[in-house]
Formats: sequence, structure tokens, C-alpha cells
Amino acid sequence: MSVMRAKMRVSEVKTFDNTPQETLTFNAVCASTYPEDGTDENNSFALWTPSAYLTMSIMNPALHGKFAIGDTFYVDFTPAN
Repeated sequence: MSVMRAKMRVSEVKTFDNTPQETLTFNAVCASTYPEDGTDENNSFALWTPSAYLTMSIMNPALHGKFAIGDTFYVDFTPAN
């Protein structure tokens, strides 16, 4: 099986009172404009993954407050055995 890499941008961070839980929402990268020659990494990712949506809840206190709207991350999918 092939490995897949997506480039995702944080679009929402939802916090909860009195708990280290956060719900993070990510969307595939895109832009309203790209260079005419297409030499933009986000353009390359958007070509092959034009739409993606990921939501996760995290409870790790060390990660609380570490994600901000607009941050971008690579998300790698590899088979788990």
C-alpha cells in the first residue's frame, strides 16, 4: 500500500472550560491565487487533494494551546499493522 501525505491548515480550535480538551478542525490547503507558473507547494497539494476535512479532539495537556488557526501541518497516512 502507498503512503499518502496531505497538507492541512487549522481552520478552527475549540476549547472547553476547566479541561485540557481541545477540538481541532483541519482543512486541505488552498489559496485564492497562485503564481502564474504554478510553483507553489500549496498549489501542488491542492491539485491532488482538493478537498479534505479532519476533526480531532486532543486531551494531552502538553498540546493545549499549541495549535492556532492558520497553522499548517503535513499529515502522513501510513499503513498500521
